Amino acid sequence: MSTKYKATTTDQAYFITITTVGWIDVFTRLNQKYNIINALQYCQKNKGLEIYGYCIMSSHIRLLCKGINGFILSDIMRDFKKFTSNKIIQTILDEPESRREWMLDYFKKSCEHLKKEQEFKVWQDGYHAEIIETNWFIKQKMNYIHNNPVKEKIVTLVEDYYFSSARNYAGLDNDLEVILLDLF
Repeated sequence: MSTKYKATTTDQAYFITITTVGWIDVFTRLNQKYNIINALQYCQKNKGLEIYGYCIMSSHIRLLCKGINGFILSDIMRDFKKFTSNKIIQTILDEPESRREWMLDYFKKSCEHLKKEQEFKVWQDGYHAEIIETNWFIKQKMNYIHNNPVKEKIVTLVEDYYFSSARNYAGLDNDLEVILLDLF
């Protein structure tokens, strides 16, 4: 298996993108966004995930993060994706979702080519990790993360998007704590 775009070290931070299969807009629903927030909080408390920046968009998540205390980020991401896949499917089954049949069918069909037995596939393979080596790269990626909702015309100001660390950096309420970096 290729280690390009994999977070295999324990002492470096990474810019990560995790994307749903077919870029399906799973996270247009508040309950699905909170599935992600809750899973990230769990990883922070129990799996050594240190988050510096994030944004939950409709079909993908962007993170600036690293594994600490001996935890390897690739293991954290594997567990995160496995848990959230199950939680996303369970939420689609249990709670109101007008796209239920279509989404479940798509997630089922995404498994047909897999060698191992699996009923649903929610996430694309991998998580495209890029190692962070310079302050310029940190600033560039943090701006990219925070400007996602502005670029998509969801909000006008980065700090107005609730599911982004831009709120943390602006000193506003947010459900997910991050480690603030001095970006200036």
